[in-house]
Amino acid sequence: MNTKLVSTVCTCIAIIAATIILGKSYNYKYKSTETIAVTGLAEKDFSSDLIVWSASFNRFNSELKNAYASLKQDENAIKSYLVSKGISSKEIVFTSVNMTKEFNRQYDDHGNEISATFSGYSLSETVRVESKEIDKVEKLSREVTELLESGIELNSSAPQYYYTQLNDLKIDLLARASADAKKRAETIASNSGSTLGGINNANMGVFQITGKNENDDYSSGGVFNTSSRNKTASITLKVNYLVK
Repeated sequence: MNTKLVSTVCTCIAIIAATIILGKSYNYKYKSTETIAVTGLAEKDFSSDLIVWSASFNRFNSELKNAYASLKQDENAIKSYLVSKGISSKEIVFTSVNMTKEFNRQYDDHGNEISATFSGYSLSETVRVESKEIDKVEKLSREVTELLESGIELNSSAPQYYYTQLNDLKIDLLARASADAKKRAETIASNSGSTLGGINNANMGVFQITGKNENDDYSSGGVFNTSSRNKTASITLKVNYLVK
């Protein structure tokens, strides 16, 4: 056979083989980049296991010493009352005293201050109760106004509710959201005649805690409801799956 002809045939075979290899490589690369994007959702109702209640009280007197003495009498009376209601002294915390000087101010017809006469000292303090005995503290927060009868100016705040197992709750929700995402992706792949492959990438969405059966507004930064004892936690998981 002619040497030149053999060389030409070999060159053609090499080109054809290279074309086939490149074609297969391109098809593999093209198929491997096909993905299905889905968002998995998981929700779970739960009940708070920690309650925090607080109230402020204050005293006013022209003499700082007398105002402080009266405030401390109130503090002792409040602590005795709470203990009598079954609250442990370890669960009761009093903040430091806040002091403000008060003035009687006079203004002209244009709203300009023309004089300020010192009238006395206003001292305030806050009591805080943190407990896992939610029913007991809830009842206390409703009945504590009884202290008003003893002359204590107590301003009670609404209880705040928390959950101490949030990390475990979040992990559980992520597992559920992942399973939900996979189920959605499998449905899409099956209906399109494809086979679902592995995960290409995944990103956790916002973790939300809302009051159960309440109209809490969701936010991009996440909602953390503390006003409701019974809550609903939710999380989303965005997942991209490869398609075979």
